[in-house]
Amino acid sequence: MSKLKITLACWNYDRTRALADGSVQPEGIDLNYLNLPVEETFFRMLRQREFEAAEMSLSSYTVSLFSKDRPFIAIPAFPSRFFRHSCIYVNAASGIREPRDLVGKRVGNPEYQMTAPAWIRGILSDEYNVPARSVTYFTGGEEEPGRPEKIKLDLPPEIRVRRIGENQTLSAMLANGEIDALYTARTPSSYAGGGGRVKRLFEDYAGVEKDYYRRTRIFPIMHTVVIRRDVYEQYPWAAQSLYKAFCAAQRETYRDLEETAALKIMLPWAMAHFEEARRELGDDYWAYGFERNRDTLATFLRYHHEQGLSKKLLLPEELFAPETLESFKI
Repeated sequence: MSKLKITLACWNYDRTRALADGSVQPEGIDLNYLNLPVEETFFRMLRQREFEAAEMSLSSYTVSLFSKDRPFIAIPAFPSRFFRHSCIYVNAASGIREPRDLVGKRVGNPEYQMTAPAWIRGILSDEYNVPARSVTYFTGGEEEPGRPEKIKLDLPPEIRVRRIGENQTLSAMLANGEIDALYTARTPSSYAGGGGRVKRLFEDYAGVEKDYYRRTRIFPIMHTVVIRRDVYEQYPWAAQSLYKAFCAAQRETYRDLEETAALKIMLPWAMAHFEEARRELGDDYWAYGFERNRDTLATFLRYHHEQGLSKKLLLPEELFAPETLESFKI
């Protein structure tokens, strides 16, 4: 019997390696795994819808739900999660010493709708009284000029977003003081090579992030996995097959991290870090599935709405294929 052929674009994560090498195979699916960096995957899926399934920015996917054709539907697998306190960079001469100093400043975001800056803006608003409307945002390439928003945005007037010049980059602008801060996903080159002109807002970011988790129980979700809606409507069973396969691949990674006979990753104290992660976040600290992540998703959707990216406040249930929201019991 022939299997459904699906091309999945996704980066080469440890938690998806078993899908890439074929040791975990989705039921009824002949999977073609394309190892692509996230920026390329998102651009090609959002602009051209090239793949049957793909890793997707949680924010970009949420924006897409307000388009007329709603081109994608997600499954509750989350290949990327990241505490983003470490990803707020400031110009050392800007006078920004604490989060509240960001109010009234010029802040770079490679794209306003990116998931990482959306989380950062929300956390700064909730935790430090820095509302999204209190700064002016500058968008464009972080390291290369000319980066556009992948999705057309229709933002309320109180959200001030400006495009940088066609030959400018946010990393250089931050070092030169043309912007005061940068919320981003990738470490800007001007942080490591800027001679001290760029620094992190939270230099002790790990401690700040642990405190944030202890108080909120939120481990921010960056990416989900989407299926093109035309594929899902023809083969609705594929959503559950892909979801189960992502879960199986992730369980293999947990087993690898528990292994002490030989280290499977190149970190000398990997076991100590693994044990600490479980102490702080629980045994299944990178949880997939809907119920375990409902509150985190609800928080993100609130941020998305408050920042003008969602036309209405969505419920977490509205993000995912309904078949993946529950499972059978024996």
